[in-house]
Amino acid sequence: MKSSRRDFLKVAALGAGATLLGTTNLQADEKERAFVPSNRDYSKQKALLLSSSGYKDTGFLTHAVDWINDLIIKPNNLQNKKIVFIPYANLRAGYDKFEEKLKKALERLNLNIVSIHHAKDPVKEIESTDCIFVGGGNTFKLVHDLYENKLVALISQKVANGTPYIGWSAGANVAGASMMTTNDMPIIEPESFNTFSIFPHQINPHFISGKPVGHNGESREERLEEFLIANQNSTVYALPEGSAFLIDGKKAKFISMQPAPVGSALIFKYKKDIEKMAPNTVFEY
Repeated sequence: MKSSRRDFLKVAALGAGATLLGTTNLQADEKERAFVPSNRDYSKQKALLLSSSGYKDTGFLTHAVDWINDLIIKPNNLQNKKIVFIPYANLRAGYDKFEEKLKKALERLNLNIVSIHHAKDPVKEIESTDCIFVGGGNTFKLVHDLYENKLVALISQKVANGTPYIGWSAGANVAGASMMTTNDMPIIEPESFNTFSIFPHQINPHFISGKPVGHNGESREERLEEFLIANQNSTVYALPEGSAFLIDGKKAKFISMQPAPVGSALIFKYKKDIEKMAPNTVFEY
């Protein structure tokens, strides 16, 4: 009974998403699980996708404040505009503290940040926002709550229409084609793995290469290889700490606090050698 209900809800969610996105032609390859119509227009998108909220011991978003301001806030005239923050990924500190922490970190930017957990109607809150922030934490919890509040297709469409987006950690992972390359434990079951497809490939944040001495589990490279064996048409972009993608229309620019090779992104494809992307590389997708 539970299985039938879940299957029904998944079909309903995809149907609603297709309606909001103006098409019923979602990608046919079920393994890709990409929440994106085949004719999606990426030309208006503006987003900053941060691998992490911290870099070394600099503190929460300290390394990214200038990126946030110079790359998204100022160019899009977002001073004093409404910014909706989505804290759903955070379980340990709680939403109020997470909101307070964000406001303190970005205090000098004088932003009008409102956390969605205060809203009686999350859909209307997103419909009326000028910018969307999505914080880090557990990606399964984040995606679960996004579906529960009917926000996945809506946010995807808002960003496609030009509403700026900033996400870090889990918030960057869900900006990809699906959440399937998260690093997190599945503590709760979301309705689907489909996410925003702001960037139409997989993102693996917090990438760390290799294994600590004495660790007998899989490395991140091995985990991503497993993903690609099961999802052979996918491409995974692995972002090290202190790095980000700046999305501008159909272009992405990789930026990093560190020079190459340490600060390089890694690109994984099925049965292909791992590629390295140096900081300041710009590419189209």
